[in-house]
Amino acid sequence: MSHKEDLLAGAVRCLRDKGYARTTARDIVAASGTNLASIGYHYGSLQALLNAAVMQAMDDFGAEMGRAMREEPAGSLLERFQRFWTQVTDSFRESPGVWRATFDALDVAQREPQVRTALADGIEDARTLWAQAVYGLAADDADARSVGALHQALISGVLAQWLIDPERAPTAADLASALRAIARLAGQ
Repeated sequence: MSHKEDLLAGAVRCLRDKGYARTTARDIVAASGTNLASIGYHYGSLQALLNAAVMQAMDDFGAEMGRAMREEPAGSLLERFQRFWTQVTDSFRESPGVWRATFDALDVAQREPQVRTALADGIEDARTLWAQAVYGLAADDADARSVGALHQALISGVLAQWLIDPERAPTAADLASALRAIARLAGQ
């Protein structure tokens, strides 16, 4: 790998361990086996590197979720939904620093147009991914964007609950039960 790739990989590891706000340039240099000057040379600033690392971590998460759903596509909608949320909540437990970093990135996006654009594009891609992977909708299906947007909103809200109060945050079974209840109520 090049120094640039090493830096990015090291920054992603630091996000997982320490989160965005507590990661320093020296942490990344230690994790990547590079030097401080490499950060400025390849990314311009620590913040730019951390922003790239957040984007990379979210891309990795989306790819992991999509791959997992493609590997086990069988089952009812509720089974796929619950399997997806089990994987998501497991990710919350395993990498809380990355998930905290996503909220840091939302704040950064208010000041940095490039980060805002990257996040907006990532969210749009995620909408399509969730509609396909969880609900089996084709990207060009008329309902794909709205279904994906609702699912993306659920991810953000559930993430906030897991970060604030993991002991009482909804589990995958809770969310599947809620979807069942909503479907029943919608049929009335």
